[in-house]
Amino acid sequence: MSDQSAGRADRPKRADARRNKETLLDAAAAVFVSSGVEAPIRDIATKAGVGTATIYRHFPTRADLIIAVYRHQVEALAEAGPALLAEGPTPYAALGRWIDLFVDFLVTKHGLAAVLQSDDPCFDPLHSYFVDRLVPVCARLLDAAAGSGEIRSGQDAYELMRGIGGLCAGAGNSPRYDARRLVGLLIAGLRTPR
Repeated sequence: MSDQSAGRADRPKRADARRNKETLLDAAAAVFVSSGVEAPIRDIATKAGVGTATIYRHFPTRADLIIAVYRHQVEALAEAGPALLAEGPTPYAALGRWIDLFVDFLVTKHGLAAVLQSDDPCFDPLHSYFVDRLVPVCARLLDAAAGSGEIRSGQDAYELMRGIGGLCAGAGNSPRYDARRLVGLLIAGLRTPR
């Protein structure tokens, strides 16, 4: 077999390995949401349909797994912005849908929030990664909605995301506090008066 055909034979394995890793990260994220980041690795393995050794092979420490889950979800959110803009009926609708996904991301990170505020230096780069990946996506959506005349121009993506983060953090454990409703009011307030 030539080197070229051997390279082609490896590609499906890499694609399968990538899908398997994504399945594992999705399973870990779901378990973290329901049980916290200290959930037993065996719970994640069961949800992903793999053995615990598979998880440890990819992520030797819990911190490695937490970082990978966080990055995986940030990437999914970053990739969603342009896709929503391309597929949405209007730029404002795309912005609203992306903000919904952003709120989902924030409200499901309760366990991660404590870890990310820990003294462990391995988590330090995650905030910068989050800002560097997501602020430009939000800015692009805001610019598109402003360019279409649907919202007021001059909105700052970082400021908006911080405001949404504050609204989401305010919920705590109160069943009477609806962060999603308040964020909806904030986004509605961006609309250009008619």
